[in-house]
This record gives sequence, structure tokens and C-alpha cells, in this order.
Amino acid sequence: MFLPSHRPFNPAGLPFFYGWVILVVGTLGVLASVPAQTIGVSAFTDFLIRDLNITRTNLSLAYLIGTLGSSLVLARAGRVYDRRGARLVGSATVVLLGLVLLYLSALPWIITRVTRAFPEVPAVPVKLTLLTLGFFLLRFSGQGVLSLVARNMVLKWFERRRGLTNGIVGIATSIGFSSAVIGFNGMIGAVGWQTTWRATGLVLAVPFALFFFFLSRDNPAECDLEPDGGVTHVQTRIAPETRSAADFTLKEARRTLTFWVFLGTASIASMYFTGLTFNIVSIFEESGHARSQAIAVFLPASVISLVLNITGGWISDHIKLKFLVMLQLLGMLAGSLAAVLLPLPYMIPLLIIGQGLNGGMFGIVAAVPWPRYYGLLHLGAISGFVMGWTVAGSALGPYLFSLALDVTGSYRLVSVLVAVMSLVLLALSPFANRPDAPRR
Repeated sequence: MFLPSHRPFNPAGLPFFYGWVILVVGTLGVLASVPAQTIGVSAFTDFLIRDLNITRTNLSLAYLIGTLGSSLVLARAGRVYDRRGARLVGSATVVLLGLVLLYLSALPWIITRVTRAFPEVPAVPVKLTLLTLGFFLLRFSGQGVLSLVARNMVLKWFERRRGLTNGIVGIATSIGFSSAVIGFNGMIGAVGWQTTWRATGLVLAVPFALFFFFLSRDNPAECDLEPDGGVTHVQTRIAPETRSAADFTLKEARRTLTFWVFLGTASIASMYFTGLTFNIVSIFEESGHARSQAIAVFLPASVISLVLNITGGWISDHIKLKFLVMLQLLGMLAGSLAAVLLPLPYMIPLLIIGQGLNGGMFGIVAAVPWPRYYGLLHLGAISGFVMGWTVAGSALGPYLFSLALDVTGSYRLVSVLVAVMSLVLLALSPFANRPDAPRR
């Protein structure tokens, strides 16, 4: 261990349960990943296109390759997290994210120097290579590892309240991510996009990294504490369904049906939600609706998502998770069918309900099953593998919608395929129970 858990202070000696501090630190850790999230990058895209003198298509291609590349190595990063813990891996990742932002802010200067040093190399491949490298490191460190470490750290400190605390993290980050875009836009208008990235990078690499290092602890056991502050002794108050299972390796987890039902649901939801959101104005215009009607979908769907995130999180502490995955699949089915039949009456409200259900259940289905059903020992490897799939889905979603439009002249093919896959997973979901302990 890089630094003993009782240094610089012992969480077990405090007069309150340290898990509540972990909840705050973990939530701030997820919020710190916002520069690497699509919503955070979106504030800078137009300036990158302008100052790097590249096309929007080339920028999107670099972002797609960088995101897909990061998804391929997240399972390995998860294994490192399993060995080294949240404290070391999380703080090191925050430093890396800060350095990546400094690199991206200096891209115009770097590209100029490289093209002058190698004048025989065309400028466009140089720009794409350096930009893809930046996006790979950005998505790997921020959207990938930092989010994984911060969320899993919270999940390890709670068992009876795991769903509730995961819901709290989800709501806080949803509001924080939305507010961050406004903040980035304001800073860019005041000091420029490069200075905004530099300032954010420096704040992350030094003060926030130190904050995370000194306050984070990987799990309660290393601090001689118990999940939920010792309430696990009160056996009658704990639903058996909420207890963490025997420890599965990633290989063992992949042999269970339950794993693939939850993974498939989260991956398809990530792909469809991102692709639909990215192209929603064009999808509505294709169906004869106005741009204003498309934009108006977001607010009510977000309200449904926020309400379901916290209530679904609380409910998940008391029921089998397969019922919540069924609810999300019904939302995906409703949303995808509404997108196919959008010209018909009442399809817009159905789309709103479907998107709200999908968004509200996603944070639960993509996070809570892994510690509950597969234990904590290999949580990093398992959740890293899952996150790799969901990250890849989010990268492929917009591209698949665009490809469908180019090939068939309509977006509807993707929605039909998602509806079919949702039906298949819905048929399998009744069998997505707690898996039996692995035989060794």
C-alpha cells in the first residue's frame, strides 16, 4: 500500500461514519471527470475546428477513434485499481487528466512545431494523430478510470444503502455536468478556450489530486470499519438481495447469464441514448416535426430521469435488480418504437417517457449489479470491462445513426434494431437472478 489508510488520519477514530465523506469525495471525483465527458468536450469543439483548421468530420473521427481506443483498455485499468486501490489510482488519474488538458490546450503550438520539423508530412494526418492521442488520453483518464474509481469507491463503502448512495451520486453529477457546460462557456468567453483548459488542468493536477489523495480510502475493511457504519450487524434490517456476493473473477462473471443481461442492457442503452440525443433534431425533422419540438423533449425526460434515479436507487436496496432492468428495457422499447412511429399522434410523449426511463435506470443498471452479484475483490476488472462496452456504445451510437441515414435514407433502422434487441433482453431478464457462487 502506497500510504497506510490511517495516515494522515485514521477514519476509524472519527465520531461519524467515514462513508459519508467517501460519498462526497466520490461524487466530486465523478464531477471532476466532466472535462472528459462528451458534454464537457462539446463546449470546445467549435474552437478546435477553428484554431486547428480541421473539418468537423475529422474532429468527430478523432473523437470516435480515441473513445473506442480507451474502451479497449479499461478492463486492464480496472485490474490495476483492484491491486492498488482507489487512493493511489484515483489521485494519479486526476493528475493525468490535468496534464492531458494542458496538452490539449497547447495543441495549436505543438502542431505548428511538428509540421515545421517534418514539412514533408501532410498537415492533416499530423493534426488527426495528435488530436486522437489527446482524445484517447482524455477519455481514458476522465470518462474511464476516474469515473470508475470514484463510483466504485462509494459502492464499496455501502451495502444496505448502496442503491441510494449511487442514486445520490447520479443526481449530483447530472446537475453538475449540465452546470459545467455553462461554466465552461462563460470561462471561454472571458479568457478563451486554451486558458480555460489550462486553468482546469492545473486545478485538477495539483489541489484536487491532493484533496482526493488525502481523503479517499478504497474500502471500509482497510480502515477497520464496516459498510454502512456497522449497521450490517442488524441482520433483520438488511434485505438479503442487497448483500455482496462471493467474489467472482471477470472470467467467471462472463460465464453467467445475469452478467450479459445487465451488460447488454447498459451497452445498448448507452449507444441508443447517445445516438438519439446527438441526432434528435434531424430525427424530428425527418418525421415532420419542428426543431423546437425536438429540443422540448429534453426537459421533461430529464425530470423523469432525475426522479427515477433517486427513487430507483432507494428501491434497488430492497428488490431484485432484474425488475429494474425490466423497467429500463421497457423504456428502451417504448422509446425506440416511438422514434419509428414518430409521425403518429402521441408518439412524442411516449418518446419522452422512454428516454426518461432509460436515463433514470441507466445509472443503477450500469453500476449496482457488479458489487452485489460479483463481489468486491475483482470489482475494478469487472466494472472496467462493463464500462469499456458502454463507452464503446456511446462512441458508436451517433455513427450508427448517421450510417443508417446514409444507407437507407432514414434513421428508423437503428430504432427497429434496438427494439428487437430490447425484446430479446426483456425475454431473458426474468432469469437474471443472483448467480451461484463460482466453483473452484
